[in-house]
Amino acid sequence: MSTQTLKQEALESLQRLPEDTDIDEMMYRLYVIDKLHKSREAVQLGQVISQEDLEREMEQW
Repeated sequence: MSTQTLKQEALESLQRLPEDTDIDEMMYRLYVIDKLHKSREAVQLGQVISQEDLEREMEQW
């Protein structure tokens, strides 16, 4: 698991983008990084459901 902070991860991702990248792409990158960070945190805290539970939940849609 990476020991980078969220800020470090965001800055590195933005630095890899081309110079002419528009703000929408930058914001999308930051959004995805945030969601991945929150997902990793949820997994570490055990806040997940099994695939079977997910499938049962989806059947109710």
